[in-house]
Amino acid sequence: MSELKIKTERFGEVAFTSEDILFFPRGIPAFEDKHQWILAGSDDSAIRWLQSLDDGALALPVTSPDAVQPDYNARIPEDDLNLVGTFNPAELALLIVVSIPESAPWNMTANLRAPILINIKTRKAVQVIALNEEYPVKHVVFSEEVREKLKASAMKENKNENGGEN
Repeated sequence: MSELKIKTERFGEVAFTSEDILFFPRGIPAFEDKHQWILAGSDDSAIRWLQSLDDGALALPVTSPDAVQPDYNARIPEDDLNLVGTFNPAELALLIVVSIPESAPWNMTANLRAPILINIKTRKAVQVIALNEEYPVKHVVFSEEVREKLKASAMKENKNENGGEN
């Protein structure tokens, strides 16, 4: 198992093996021509990055659905289960894409409607549209109280960095 490397915009040079590669036969919506990806970032972080191997500048923040909605239970279309090659829940993993506004990370949202389905044995993956119509594309991750605290903390930090100026 030889080590491969990719130069990325976000992480610099990233080492990986062929066993780390996730193969998306259909690509990902908006990136249909990008078929090979890896998970990058710290294993300890709730947010990981789906890093394109075709474009070092392209990385999508992802997380486990349980981190956002503990009772998440996406109903996956049978055709998508066929595409990844298994119906066995023990062989499947789900990730969800999150959107983190750079200037207001406290307003982070998660796409619960379109999870990424991964066959953990074959590493074949697909972004699907869950059959659960109640799941939104832009689910607010933090409660209003947490968002206000994060925003106040960022404003205080910004004020301190600017020497007390607004």
